Amino acid sequence: MSGGATRWFSETLHASFEQRFEITEVLYQSNTDLQDLIIFETPFFGRILALDGVIQTTERDEAAYHEMLTHVPLLAHGDAEEVLIIGGGDGGALREVLKHRAVKRATMVEIDGSVVDLCRTYMPTLSNGAFDDPRTDLIIADGLKFVEESDRKFDLIIVDSTDPGGPSLPLFSDEFYANCRDILTEDGIFICQSGVSFVQEAEARDTRKRLAGIFEDSALYLAQVPTYAFGFMTLGWGARSGRARSTDVGTVRNRFAAANFETRYYTPDIHAACFSLPAYMNY
Repeated sequence: MSGGATRWFSETLHASFEQRFEITEVLYQSNTDLQDLIIFETPFFGRILALDGVIQTTERDEAAYHEMLTHVPLLAHGDAEEVLIIGGGDGGALREVLKHRAVKRATMVEIDGSVVDLCRTYMPTLSNGAFDDPRTDLIIADGLKFVEESDRKFDLIIVDSTDPGGPSLPLFSDEFYANCRDILTEDGIFICQSGVSFVQEAEARDTRKRLAGIFEDSALYLAQVPTYAFGFMTLGWGARSGRARSTDVGTVRNRFAAANFETRYYTPDIHAACFSLPAYMNY
């Protein structure tokens, strides 16, 4: 943060580039056991969560990320009952998963319990009561170990992590991806974030290669999240079969209508288009 009459939060995640957010109030700031955490209020984006100096989510545009992370695989699958979320302590992904009535249990494994507690206190709209849903099974533990040791099967695994580094680094490995595949059901789907490809091309390229080597069906798809500078947020898709990704847009449209919930970003037409990549991402 910089001083002066107006306070600013500066993010310098990408080389030779800085973006700043005006701070109207710091709601909470601390160094947890695992990472530096700050939650602050802004005039335009509302409340913002940053970890280790990097913006994680904002009230203004979080729906673009969380809806695409969840509704694309859930509506493509059509019958997911057991969902595992690794990370996602702010509760946004959990909130969206639980909008699907077919989901019988959403297991969330978050390594830093303080993120959950602080977001429930200072950014409650992100989870919107999801942690109190009886279908939620919140486990404060290392997601890497949970996946390695679990004897359960999941229809969908979502990895909602920070960028590679710190406690999230092991979540970007062949071993972790392979362990996730092993606990998926026959048509199960694995979703992960893989950076903003325009400036994090190596991350997206490595994710695509890793998914292709481990899963029967693999792809990248896109979401436009304004806070994540330089455009498209890239999400990785890995599945045990090609059934879900071949679901036609008419079926997705019918499933979305039957699900009967509102979205701020996701639509079936965006769903159909999100796997179409710009030329620079054809790798």
